[in-house]
Amino acid sequence: MVETTGGGPGDGTAEVLDRPLPDGVRRRVVQIVSDGFGGLTVGELPAQLRQYARFAPNRRAKFAGNAMAAALETDPLFRQRIGEKLREAQPELTGALDSGSPPPAADPLDVAAAAYVLRPTGWVKLVTAAGEEAQRADAERADEESRAELERLREELDRARAQIRAETERLRVELESAKKEAESLHRKLRAAQSDVKRGEAALRKAHGEMEAVRTEGHAQVSAAESENRRLKARLGEAEATLEATRRAAREGRSVEDMRVRLLLDTVLDAAQGLRRELALPPVSVRPAETVDAVEPGRMTPKDIAARALSDSDPAILDQLLALPQAHLVVDGYNVTKTGYPQMPLEKQRLRLLGQLSQLAAQTGAEVTCVFDGAELAAPVLLAPPRGVRVLFSKPGVTADELIRQLVRAEPPGRPVIVVSTDREVADGVAKAGARPVASAVLLKRLS
Repeated sequence: MVETTGGGPGDGTAEVLDRPLPDGVRRRVVQIVSDGFGGLTVGELPAQLRQYARFAPNRRAKFAGNAMAAALETDPLFRQRIGEKLREAQPELTGALDSGSPPPAADPLDVAAAAYVLRPTGWVKLVTAAGEEAQRADAERADEESRAELERLREELDRARAQIRAETERLRVELESAKKEAESLHRKLRAAQSDVKRGEAALRKAHGEMEAVRTEGHAQVSAAESENRRLKARLGEAEATLEATRRAAREGRSVEDMRVRLLLDTVLDAAQGLRRELALPPVSVRPAETVDAVEPGRMTPKDIAARALSDSDPAILDQLLALPQAHLVVDGYNVTKTGYPQMPLEKQRLRLLGQLSQLAAQTGAEVTCVFDGAELAAPVLLAPPRGVRVLFSKPGVTADELIRQLVRAEPPGRPVIVVSTDREVADGVAKAGARPVASAVLLKRLS
């Protein structure tokens, strides 16, 4: 639809386009403005377009297209200047438009774009016709493309159908082959299941035999471990004896010489103590005094029996320690756990060793305190108190065994007193010639 105003005849400036400019026409218009842009000075350009003056034509059309189209529509002077540049660039096309007969061979979009810039009489019809022509061309092109796409899809469908038929035939052949193979596998599976059942039966039998062998092996290992522990204990004793022998050899005398010398000192001290106890005069014994009889005022065996002390009397420990060269061996933890078990092990040791040091100073006896090394979580940093020998058993050796080794190391005849409530220890040291004393007796004596 074309609207006209009061302009003169032959002037198309009064015509108004009542619909949006077709896209194809608009692109050609922007290109015309961009091409004519470079022939204008900065002062001839509208203010909103001056920032694009230095742009290349392609960049100008890309970034300033909307601004150029708006300026061309709203600024008649700018449109006139662009029209002049267009006449200079395309004189034939612009001359034909001015005469009212555009060349029939020209591109409708170029004709419509030039008419939009120059605004000759009837330019709106040209722009509208170009838009409709472009739409028809687009529709025909789209229809042609649709037909070509439809034909391509039909060809692809035919190929797909042929492939499906071939694939179906191939799958049918493979299915037949798979069925035959499955039947063969079923037969093999049944045979394998029979073999598995026979194998499971043989495996169960082998497991039973293996369990019997394992049980027998465990028993043999246990017996071997027991024998190994016994041999290790004997080896430890032999090593201890060998070390003592080497130590004595380094000092220039044998272990037996040391035992004999210690026994001799014990006999001499016992003789001197007996002489002091009996208050013998320094005269020789008369033959008449060797006759066995009871003199007036002397104690009879019955009187001596009446004076015997109980095994639980602490005084018996003083009598034993008063013997010449007496050696007191104490089972440390047996005593402390009998007397004060609620205390930590470290405090138990310190308390017992302090009391034993006082006892050694009072009696002059040799005192050895033995602790079980298995009770230790770490090495003990301990300064033994004066007069007390402190020993810890080695790994794999108990304190009871260490006490028995100490007793066996003493010469026969030396008074050895062992303090322990352990009945096995007491019986063992008694057989070796030592005198066992209960831990409670020592605790009473220390308190």
